[in-house]
Amino acid sequence: MDAIKQNSRAWDKKVEEGAVYTKAVPKEVIEKSRAGDWQITVTTGKPVPRSWFPDSLAGLKVLCLASGGGQQGPVLAAAGADVTVVDISAKQLEQDEFVAKRDGLNLKTLQCSMTDLSAFSNEEFDLIVHPVANVFVEDVRPVWNEASRVLKDKGTLISGFTNPLLFIFDDDEDRKGNLVVKNKIPGSTLDNLTIQQKEEYIRLNETVEFWHTLEDQIQGQIDAGMMITGLYEDDFGSRRPLDEFIKCFVATRAVKLNV
Repeated sequence: MDAIKQNSRAWDKKVEEGAVYTKAVPKEVIEKSRAGDWQITVTTGKPVPRSWFPDSLAGLKVLCLASGGGQQGPVLAAAGADVTVVDISAKQLEQDEFVAKRDGLNLKTLQCSMTDLSAFSNEEFDLIVHPVANVFVEDVRPVWNEASRVLKDKGTLISGFTNPLLFIFDDDEDRKGNLVVKNKIPGSTLDNLTIQQKEEYIRLNETVEFWHTLEDQIQGQIDAGMMITGLYEDDFGSRRPLDEFIKCFVATRAVKLNV
């Protein structure tokens, strides 16, 4: 199985089904963003602090990494940034293109994997915005390495990712309100399936998720040449049992430092 191709098809399917992270922002949000009243998320609901961004986005070269869906990219473009959105899903990118056409935004899109940004030069971007997405790649370290490569010296990487604690529980039982420990970290959604179950899972174009350690998520950024300068947590907004006990999403702000 090619996980990138599988997840590309799966996210195309999610767009067709109208999943929450595929719904483009309305025109009113773009109008507010043009007027300077803007915010984005990289986790589930908590906005990224404005202090994590430069005072002005005007002319700033921004890469929205694995960020299709017509959400972060169009908002930042409306706020004045020079935005490029990359994603493995063609239909997710169509959401960004739809908003750009609807609202007259200057925004570029490129279909590619977050682990391979060879289409871009070294130190091309001032800011990278990377919402929760690296759960869909088997090895997260190349994501951090590529982000660091295309980021300018003293450029900023704003990322969201999942606390691996979420993945140790049986997902089906979790959705019933029962916390049952089942899985090991690192791992993936395919680990406990039979060959027949895996084949059916893939045939149905379901997303394959990979569960990464906090060491790979945080130390991975540091090893790629970045310094963590901010962190906050987020949850499902009381929609999942674990929200009662712990927040299952993490956002970090990291600055690249050439040494």
